[in-house]
Amino acid sequence: MEAKTESKFNNIVLIPTDFSEVCDNAVNHGVELARSLKYKVTILHVINRETKTKLRKEDLDISYIAKKLTDYKKQHETDSGVQIDTMYVEGSIFSVINEVAVNIKANLMVLGTHGKKGLQHLFGSFALKVVLESPVPVIVVQKKSFEEGYKEIVFPVSNDVEPRQKVQWAKLIAKLFHAKVNIFQSLEKDPDMNNRLNIITRQVTDIFDESEMKYTVTVAEKTTDYADQVLSFAVTNNAKLIMIMTRPNIDVPGFSLSGWDERLMFNDAQIPVMCVNPVELGTYYWEWIGTF
Repeated sequence: MEAKTESKFNNIVLIPTDFSEVCDNAVNHGVELARSLKYKVTILHVINRETKTKLRKEDLDISYIAKKLTDYKKQHETDSGVQIDTMYVEGSIFSVINEVAVNIKANLMVLGTHGKKGLQHLFGSFALKVVLESPVPVIVVQKKSFEEGYKEIVFPVSNDVEPRQKVQWAKLIAKLFHAKVNIFQSLEKDPDMNNRLNIITRQVTDIFDESEMKYTVTVAEKTTDYADQVLSFAVTNNAKLIMIMTRPNIDVPGFSLSGWDERLMFNDAQIPVMCVNPVELGTYYWEWIGTF
């Protein structure tokens, strides 16, 4: 593990696709993000049982997959100037996507989804598992376009895991897009917990002050329905990105999210959500992210 976390990233945005409309948007989104970051892109298709069934029913072979990926490459390299690699790998989406992320040393993943239910076969409710087991942050997008980037970011602060990694990504993205970060702190029934949250928020704003970032701080009005309050706040502030630290359910390791995380990730407003998994990272990671 130490060798993996210490090794350098390759400045790559990984974009899995099943060639659905929402995944087309994820490719558009990921390519524009890569152009802003000056990264490369790898577009991945996982050939699983559903893919093979589709090919067989339509009397197609693997060349169909190769052509679809080549079409993506030609279109987006021409339009964006971003270097794009494509690949298809046979296996399970549960393992292949994240294995590829590790192997190519991607920095980010952009995952297209319709929401928790009613998705295309590649990203059914299994999107949760892909996100939670990702070795890199995942930006979950639906049908909303990238437009001019993440000008307004919502940064929830709640009784959550230590937010250091989310803070560093907020610094990177805010600097890249000259964005304002809107901190939204939860309100708890326990006064001691509110004091703790005040301390966390102050620590976050101290870092933002050092980096001369634009930000606001808002405290939730109610102790209930935090996810609804975050989403309402995000819509009111015309947010282009919500940043969360994911929280796997201890009873089902590596799969379930807490209820409010799920509702944010698959929000009806279709605001992209950056999911940062709490992981131990080597010193190179902090040196790399500190360059932004």
